[in-house]
Amino acid sequence: MKKIHYTDSYLLAPYHPVSIFVIGAGGTGSQVVTNLARMDAALRALGHPGLYVTVFDPDTVSEANIGRQLFSESEIGLNKADTLVSRINRFFGNSWMSESRRYPILTTGDSENKRLANIIITCTDNVRSRLDLWRFLKKHRDTRNDDEKTPIYWMDFGNTQFTGQVLIGTIRNKIRQPASKEYLAIPSMNTVTEEVSYSMLRDTDSGPSCSLAAALKKQDLFINSMLAQAGCEILWKMIREGCTPYRGVYLNMETLRLTPIPV
Repeated sequence: MKKIHYTDSYLLAPYHPVSIFVIGAGGTGSQVVTNLARMDAALRALGHPGLYVTVFDPDTVSEANIGRQLFSESEIGLNKADTLVSRINRFFGNSWMSESRRYPILTTGDSENKRLANIIITCTDNVRSRLDLWRFLKKHRDTRNDDEKTPIYWMDFGNTQFTGQVLIGTIRNKIRQPASKEYLAIPSMNTVTEEVSYSMLRDTDSGPSCSLAAALKKQDLFINSMLAQAGCEILWKMIREGCTPYRGVYLNMETLRLTPIPV
């Protein structure tokens, strides 16, 4: 039988827009957030409450970002999250939020630590941020609430110069699955930190570039937008159709090949 994962039923007909945190508004993040704005408009046209997105990024726009990321010269020096969300809110008439800082906010006794969303999307370029996030999220694996602060899925984007991957996993231990005679329903999917032994890896070559030419030596021009389209297509199908046979994709820009990762 073919394996499939049925989307958590709460996200299909919630009482509010599905809450999403996007961590990182750079090469991939700026593309993902723009795709989410299009998805929100499409979902609302179909009678769904849509999406409510908050973007986190402490970084500012630099000259090296122009061309590879969705920023212009007039935005140099401005915070990436604030700039991107302000532009989308003006264009689509949304009221999405931006935070010019990292997530999670790792301070003891701070109520900010309780800030959560239904879907967490990471578009960062370092290992430690993923490990820190997972240590924070796995404390909420047993939650049984159904509201805008209930973390359900974590989607992660990552890439090198010519290859990349996107993977969505379940934060909840198990997602209730309907009975099916046609498919083998899978209640949980590994997060990226469960799939990859990040503790054995080191961050390399993740610092800022001084120019667009230098940045292109680290990442191909269209790898971020290709990954963003593939990942958002999976998310779109999960919310629109209520299920997915795939939990991610591998991308190779040198062979122009997308390889799906089955659930």
